[in-house]
Amino acid sequence: MTEPVHRSAPHPGDGWLECSCGRRHWGLNGAAGLFLTRFGPDGRAPQEVLLQHRAVWSDQGGTWGIPGGAVADGETPSAGALREANEEAGVDPEDLELVGAVVLDHGPWSYTTLLAVCTPGRVIAPVVTDQESIAMEWTAISELAHRPLLRAFGQQLPVYLAALARGVARRRE
Repeated sequence: MTEPVHRSAPHPGDGWLECSCGRRHWGLNGAAGLFLTRFGPDGRAPQEVLLQHRAVWSDQGGTWGIPGGAVADGETPSAGALREANEEAGVDPEDLELVGAVVLDHGPWSYTTLLAVCTPGRVIAPVVTDQESIAMEWTAISELAHRPLLRAFGQQLPVYLAALARGVARRRE
């Protein structure tokens, strides 16, 4: 098992980027996160997603999203997403299976969301491992509409769920 990395110093790549879309985004090299799901008792479809309750001091603080953050210099978005999930929630990459990815591309900046399921037989018990989170919780996918979600996460949620369904179907083939 990989131990969570506790980070207190910024990574190269941390910082705000003024985007051509008119907004500023976190991550000088882009950003990435992990949409991690686990199956229900029947083992047929993902029923829960790991959510991060964002610290109040953070951008859109108090909302719920997924573990993620800035991609470090020289790091791939996939490696960044897995590193961030480990740093923020203690998620061991060996305990999950990647089933897809979704890229929100703004040209000079992008956000890559890795889609994953818990590996059968493995238990992921997320923990808050840094100051960026109030809580980490498994949340029923059916309950996501009842949470105050990070704006971009809420907007992209239908895209993530559709891509997740395709990835899980391919996994079964």
